[in-house]
Amino acid sequence: MEFRDNKSVDICRIALKMSISSREEEKRLIKEYAEKKIKVAAVDVGGAIPSARFKFIESTLLAAKRNGIIQDEHVHDGAVIGAIREAMNQIESNINGLSVGGKIGIARNGEHLGVAIFLSVGILQFNEVICAVAHRSVAILPNEQEGGI
Repeated sequence: MEFRDNKSVDICRIALKMSISSREEEKRLIKEYAEKKIKVAAVDVGGAIPSARFKFIESTLLAAKRNGIIQDEHVHDGAVIGAIREAMNQIESNINGLSVGGKIGIARNGEHLGVAIFLSVGILQFNEVICAVAHRSVAILPNEQEGGI
């Protein structure tokens, strides 16, 4: 099977870059991607899983709205919530009952939305690392302009 680049893959790569970036890198990436008409954001998260699951979902949704990645519309909310839940589902069985801390990256280009989670998992004196990425299609509303990669 041949691997081909496409917008879905590209937007997920960008979300992953946002989730592993430092604060300084994050600021630079926001400006860099804005020039390409790609909307990005990142939010720090942490807590014990599964009790922090809702907090992760809420933080992701708020960051997406605050940074203009999505509008306050139920179709946009559903895309972000669906993507973060999918990413959480990919890793939750490995981190259930453990304390985690890290960052969630969000990226959107037109109808493509990517969400990535990068977490450090505390296990006694050891720290594991785990990540997950998810993609969703999101409606381009009439008052939005399409552009980007």
